[in-house]
Amino acid sequence: MPISIPLVVIGILALIALIVVSILLRFINLYIRAAIASAPVSMGRLIGMRLRGVPAALIIDYRIAAIKAGIDIPSDLLEAHYLAGGNVENTVRALVAADKAGIELDFNRACAIDLATRGTGKTVLEAVTTSINPKVIDCPNPALGRTSIDGVAKDGIGVKVKARVTVRSHLDRFVGGATEETIIARVGEGIVSSIGSSDSYKDVLENPDRISKTVLAKALDSGTAFEIVSIDIADVDVGENIGAKLQAEQADADKRVAQAKAEVRRAAAVAVEQEMRARTQEMRAKVVEAESQVPLAMAEAFRAGNLGIMDYMKIRNIEADTKMRDTIAGPERSQEDVK
Repeated sequence: MPISIPLVVIGILALIALIVVSILLRFINLYIRAAIASAPVSMGRLIGMRLRGVPAALIIDYRIAAIKAGIDIPSDLLEAHYLAGGNVENTVRALVAADKAGIELDFNRACAIDLATRGTGKTVLEAVTTSINPKVIDCPNPALGRTSIDGVAKDGIGVKVKARVTVRSHLDRFVGGATEETIIARVGEGIVSSIGSSDSYKDVLENPDRISKTVLAKALDSGTAFEIVSIDIADVDVGENIGAKLQAEQADADKRVAQAKAEVRRAAAVAVEQEMRARTQEMRAKVVEAESQVPLAMAEAFRAGNLGIMDYMKIRNIEADTKMRDTIAGPERSQEDVK
């Protein structure tokens, strides 16, 4: 028997009504909570959140928290911030904390800080908390392996300084501002410069607060996400005598240079001596060569009639006398001839 049309219509209407009731039952609790807390959200918006994958309970809870704190944040702004990847919980809590502390912070600025700090380990809530309660930064950072900032006074004595920098967040510069590492680097540079301008290490030991005042007057927080409240010198120690050490190293270097130059001069002198010996041997060779030409010249003189027998005998007598004198002179004369 065919089913009548009215029964089909009734079945469809019943199914639709069942779906509507299930949806209402799913969101009625959130709807009533929001309405009672004077933070109403329409049922259509709740359903839209569900369709867009936004946790409606989260949005409603923190809209209620904001309303109770006296901050009216529309649910669509919270939803948009969630869809952008922001942290709704930290953003709302930061706005509430800033409002209670009298710090000017609007929703857009809070969202910008929250999105900018995503993945950095910092949060917008931490930024507001630090702005309310300043935090202390050790300078230098012990986590980097350094325990002190080392400087050298004009008298050459090293000084080791530990500082503690108190900072508060500057919310207007928090997005795009330099981080804590920049503060530490700038303070360290200022401390080293202040120590270097001191005439003696004793001046630093006597007035360590002069370092903090000098460094603080340089506006080192410019362009950073923080405002420096104070710079306190936690510890000052005397280091090595850098000036004496450098002078000793310079003296050792000068000695090495002098030794090298002396070695160069000695080598040059040895080379000159060897050269003179070589020239002496060369001259002796020329003398021997010249002496070998004498008999030839005498023979030629005999043949030409320029040398007689008596002249020759006189030459022989002179040679004999010379040999006799050499014999009488002994080994000393022979040694001189060798030289």
